[in-house]
Amino acid sequence: MKKTLLLEIAKNSIKSHFGKTTLDTKTLSKDNPELLEQGAVFVTLTLDGKLRGCIGSIIAHRSLLDDLVHNAKAAAFEDPRFPPLSEEEFSRIDIEISLLSIPKEISYKDIEELKSKISVNIDGVVLRDGNYQSTFLPQVWEQLPSFDLFFTHLCQKAGLSTNCLLNHPQIFTYQVEKITKGAYDES
Repeated sequence: MKKTLLLEIAKNSIKSHFGKTTLDTKTLSKDNPELLEQGAVFVTLTLDGKLRGCIGSIIAHRSLLDDLVHNAKAAAFEDPRFPPLSEEEFSRIDIEISLLSIPKEISYKDIEELKSKISVNIDGVVLRDGNYQSTFLPQVWEQLPSFDLFFTHLCQKAGLSTNCLLNHPQIFTYQVEKITKGAYDES
């Protein structure tokens, strides 16, 4: 799969919101049948090195093309942590696409065993406890480089106590193929 194609699709998905381009998904599908395979992606937008939006799918439930288009638009305009992306900001954002592998559940008897089964800087993690769930992409290890820090924040993100691992939640890991591109111009 051409990485530049995926980046162009994400960029044009956002750009189409401003009426600056149209996205011909039928032609894209015809010319690139691999885009019709199911896929799960996260789209992360940064502006001046700071998070500006991040939305994605943990489990593949639609075509890679549809997931990429939906999540690019959602990261730009529907991330509840941020106001919708402005056209001026669009010209300065960096786009990162993370293609996710299928999450695999980790069986563990205690926190020490879990520590031994998590690959820092490699694994993305899904934490699930009842109706509560959160995930961090592997890139989050850069900001939260220790197991304890990473899982404390992952528990908080799920709306659970910072020591939620004591409740033995379900843990799944996945890896990503990361595709990045710097700020876009209007060309």
